[in-house]
Amino acid sequence: MKIAVVAANGLAGQAIVAEALARGHEVTALVRSKNKSQAQKVLEKDLFDLTREDLTGFDVVVTAFGAFSPELLPQHTTSLEHLAGLLEGTDTRFLVVGGAGSLYLDESLTSQLSDAPDFPAEFKPLAKAMAQGLEALRRFNQVKWTYISPAADFVEDGEKTGDYILAGEVFTLNEAGQSSISYADYAIAMLDEIEQGQHIQERISVLGK
Repeated sequence: MKIAVVAANGLAGQAIVAEALARGHEVTALVRSKNKSQAQKVLEKDLFDLTREDLTGFDVVVTAFGAFSPELLPQHTTSLEHLAGLLEGTDTRFLVVGGAGSLYLDESLTSQLSDAPDFPAEFKPLAKAMAQGLEALRRFNQVKWTYISPAADFVEDGEKTGDYILAGEVFTLNEAGQSSISYADYAIAMLDEIEQGQHIQERISVLGK
């Protein structure tokens, strides 16, 4: 497949690029500054300057965009709106590296993980911003999107086990009562979804066994 990875310089982006290349896909890094990933091709351009033409010809566009300072948090919504708008009405699939805070606490799908009393206060603004981005994405009915939430503990340098648990909208724990996944195993889950395409217009979640 021809895969474009937006924000390929980030840690999640680099892991996804590496996994895609290992599986023989053709990968283009879409980055604002000098490419740090292993991608064969590079388009150096700000996300918000990307055009429909820039994304033409790809089977899949992945965004690993992240914003963390308070003034940039709204970009979790505006970035998804911009990219989804460019892909609207096309056959190109759009996969999003999401967050865990917007996962629901139970099947009623009312309260989210970030609403839980023990959710760290310092992460609530980020979680809420990412949840708003997901809600904006859900409104794009003519986009083949998939939003993939990682486990609560998203481990940068964690082990690559090659295994994971696939879950849905509800926050899930493994048999050890943990919610954790390495960037490497998350990338495996992302590429499995890219190759299999079983969750179009759905949010799914993944965690380590």
